[in-house]
Amino acid sequence: MSYIGKWGFHSIGTLGEEAMEFLTAEEYLNYPMEYIDETDEEEVAHEMQERQKQIGSKIVVCEDGYMYMLSPLPENVSKEEIDKAVSAGIIKLYDGMITDEPMKWEERDGEFWCEFSFGEEGMSRCSDDDGNIMIMTTKYVKEN
Repeated sequence: MSYIGKWGFHSIGTLGEEAMEFLTAEEYLNYPMEYIDETDEEEVAHEMQERQKQIGSKIVVCEDGYMYMLSPLPENVSKEEIDKAVSAGIIKLYDGMITDEPMKWEERDGEFWCEFSFGEEGMSRCSDDDGNIMIMTTKYVKEN
């Protein structure tokens, strides 16, 4: 299997009673907001925006040994504001989505390995037994 291509959100892990449970996009949107005050409309709206952003995230794995983690552009921001932020160096775009610096990746024995800049040196295995890419607790499935 080739990891090169675009990968989209599949599911997100949450701690279940006995093990990690993975929630689909719809389940994640409807999942209780345990860490916020659900009576605070602003907090709930912010959490829903963050969940929508996570569901809309993508990964692009390139032949050159780099991968890009992509986030959707905010819905309430104009093209002019986006262009300004890009020219000021505040954000970077890749394939019409917000990205950070690319990360190195490689395939080892059919598994996907990636180098994160979370303060750790070296590569980490980022594929599950089904061939999906798993970053932190989010699974991505190949789109093309």
